Amino acid sequence: MNVNIAKSWKPILQDEFDKPYFNVLIDFVKSEYSTHTCYPKENQIFSVFDHCSFDDLKIVIIGQDPYHDEGQANGLCFSVNDGISHPPSLKNIFKELETDLNLPTPKSGNLERWANQGVLLLNATLTVKAHEAGSHQKKGWEQFTDAVIAQISTKKENVVFLLWGGYAKKKGKKIDKSRHTVLESGHPSPLSANRGYWFGNKCFSKTNEILNKMGLKEIEW
Repeated sequence: MNVNIAKSWKPILQDEFDKPYFNVLIDFVKSEYSTHTCYPKENQIFSVFDHCSFDDLKIVIIGQDPYHDEGQANGLCFSVNDGISHPPSLKNIFKELETDLNLPTPKSGNLERWANQGVLLLNATLTVKAHEAGSHQKKGWEQFTDAVIAQISTKKENVVFLLWGGYAKKKGKKIDKSRHTVLESGHPSPLSANRGYWFGNKCFSKTNEILNKMGLKEIEW
């Protein structure tokens, strides 16, 4: 499996690709994809970097691992391919968008439109075995995505990090809060959302207010 990553990210992440753990990780992923059904498609594993260049990056949203049912995952956290029913967390994201910014629920759950505006939709784990949630955790992906977050924190300024839920908040420990803005809330999953930890957090309007104050173009959510 070739690590084809967008040009703008290659110099930022090259040191990680050269580390022993990353070679072990790639060997594991190759083996899993050759012997099991895994998601996303092999050519979409690093697509999060294709849709959001390092130079254009303004927002980071951190997820956990890809959707594990057929046809869902496309390499961007919380996003599904066109024509796929919206999973529960994505439904709640769109419900919050509706109340926060008075936006109708989109027909498509494909969030590439966000990514193309500078929103990095980064899962902590970039692959998963079909129908086995968390099956590729603790194989090296978390170390790699920690490094991605650390490089963004060090080499960018004024990025807005949206940390939804306890897992994302732990990943956010590598963020320099003197250089960046961190907005925390509950996770949009039904369990968290229905307990009042998600709805009403207004993270989308808050993000646009921050971008506006910095003279940057707001996100068309």
